[in-house]
Amino acid sequence: MATTTNYGWTTPDDTALVKDGAAAIRTLGSSVDTTTKALNPSTTLGDIEFRSSTANTNTRLGIGTSGQVLTVSGGVPAWSTISSGGITLLSTTTLSSTATTVSSIDQTYRNLLVYVYGAQWGTADSAIGFSCNISNVVNWKSFGTSTFSSNEATQSNIYTGTQAVNNTGNNFMLLEIDNYASTVAYKTFRMQGVHLTGVSTKTQQLKIGGIQSTTAVDSITFKTEDGYTFSAGTMVIYGVK
Repeated sequence: MATTTNYGWTTPDDTALVKDGAAAIRTLGSSVDTTTKALNPSTTLGDIEFRSSTANTNTRLGIGTSGQVLTVSGGVPAWSTISSGGITLLSTTTLSSTATTVSSIDQTYRNLLVYVYGAQWGTADSAIGFSCNISNVVNWKSFGTSTFSSNEATQSNIYTGTQAVNNTGNNFMLLEIDNYASTVAYKTFRMQGVHLTGVSTKTQQLKIGGIQSTTAVDSITFKTEDGYTFSAGTMVIYGVK
């Protein structure tokens, strides 16, 4: 019996005497049906087919979940959750007492972004600062209004250096810590403090530094330089992949 070139479906020879045409058609039709289904194994909305290692047979890849992207794993297509470039809210904490600490920070991210906004306290103006679970190994330098300052220090508490006003909700501080969860490398950080007391009165300062330790940063504390008690404000921590 003759066969087709690509899929090997059985067909009568040119010289064959077809005694049962219906049976011959059914045989050919069954072959076509089987091959077509093997090439199109989808069963659900959103399915994707890709060629398998078996000739003339495709594999069904079911639809992924919202937010996933199509990648390659083990040489075949696969759905995957994005693992880099994302930012995730880890905690939101109200400032209180003379120091507010967030402990047990998630260690599965690359960098930390920490925002402190609306900070208020009693008594008098002061600078806002941070410390972490790694003490006395934080080196920093500050940028002034126009030139890089020559001052440098090693200490456990780093303050913005701006005398933020105690009775305004405009105080804002941003802290970025790179590679915070590493147990084999040092970390770098950038800290910026801003306060606004009016349209024409504003102060800001940027400090950069390094945490000279291979210990992971797993807690962060915010306080004022003069030890005043917070009456308002929020600390928000994000993890960055």
